[in-house]
Amino acid sequence: MSLGGAVGVDVRRQAGWFPNGQDDLEAWLAGHAERAEARAGQALRHRSVVAFAELIGTDPVVGMYVRRMIDQVPTGRQYSKRHLSSPEQLLRLIDEVLTVAPEFGSQTVTLPLGAVLDWAMGTPAGHAAFRDPRVNTALKAILQQWCAFLESPESLYVLNDSPTGWTSQAARQAVGIGQYEHDPADAHWGFTSWNDFFTRRFRDGQRPVAAPDNDKVIVSACESTPYNLRTDVQHRDRFWIKDEPYSLQDLLCNDPSVPQFVGGTVYQAFLSATNYHRWHSPVAGTVLRAYLVDGTYYSEGDADGTDAQQETSAQTYLAHVAARAVVIIDADDPVIGQMAFIAVGMSEVSSCLFAPDIKPGHHLAKGEELGHFRFGGSTHCLVFRPGTIGEFSLQALPQRHDPNAPLVNVRSEIATANPTPSN
Repeated sequence: MSLGGAVGVDVRRQAGWFPNGQDDLEAWLAGHAERAEARAGQALRHRSVVAFAELIGTDPVVGMYVRRMIDQVPTGRQYSKRHLSSPEQLLRLIDEVLTVAPEFGSQTVTLPLGAVLDWAMGTPAGHAAFRDPRVNTALKAILQQWCAFLESPESLYVLNDSPTGWTSQAARQAVGIGQYEHDPADAHWGFTSWNDFFTRRFRDGQRPVAAPDNDKVIVSACESTPYNLRTDVQHRDRFWIKDEPYSLQDLLCNDPSVPQFVGGTVYQAFLSATNYHRWHSPVAGTVLRAYLVDGTYYSEGDADGTDAQQETSAQTYLAHVAARAVVIIDADDPVIGQMAFIAVGMSEVSSCLFAPDIKPGHHLAKGEELGHFRFGGSTHCLVFRPGTIGEFSLQALPQRHDPNAPLVNVRSEIATANPTPSN
């Protein structure tokens, strides 16, 4: 017997953030519950979780949401049994996550807090709760406290050579560690924390910039898998519906450049768990604006209001509502002109961090670093004006129903701009 409705293509599984098998996810949840229940009756250990408990206990609307999202059965999931029973248990499960660093392996969960909340995210009450500013403020504090652990030397325990360790032979191959700066003689490869390992840099010579002297060639901003490509995007649209339109006003959080992009193109691609998590400029140009947008962390769209939105379309929705970073660039090539890069924090993202030089007026070389994600699932968008793109490269075309769709290397060519009109 299963609980929940039909399941679509889950990008979290495709990208390696969740195990491919539902049985593996439920086994992890059962083991995590055992660890948390061993502390039943003891005080919560983390101040952010204590604050969330107080919010649930004192705010009647938040309390109602939390109780209902635990009681309801999620759609778009195939659970064999219920794994959440009460707000008190949920708080213990969250509290336990904050001393856990992500492990390696096809049967392990790389997004532990996302796994704990997965049941609730797919329920009608969860749809409402995870859009509530009060809940997101509490979740932000929880994620920031977990980030502090992931920034600490205590998080290095997962860099070991056990089957679930990141220095194991299987992990070395999956990560391609030889491409990255690291010290193979050091027990933890010279990294100072889990987040230091997660945000590792390529060695010199890796991922060269395609056509560095040709401003018409647009390069990939991230090491990522193409997810979506839309043309004739609108100023305002219903981004939460199943056919996945983009709504520029919402995507760019009312940026003054929005009118220039109406009728233009949005390219979106997602990052996988074992890959590189820094962002690079797709063009040469000047930074006009760079800003962070507060948003949701675990919100899912509910499509037409009756069915939970499947993961096949979740990333489009998240690009409009999740916490994100936006860079508006005035490209050196006049046909490209203004364009936008958007780094979207999905699930366990504590911060989107800009590189120190990314401020208005800074001139970017093509391929220059823009910033990076701290730990978490992530996606990104490039937004272009109408008439900008001559053609996209074959590798940039989404193959969303292929679980083995090829990865696009950061700083490799993804598109070319139209020719500059002659005077």
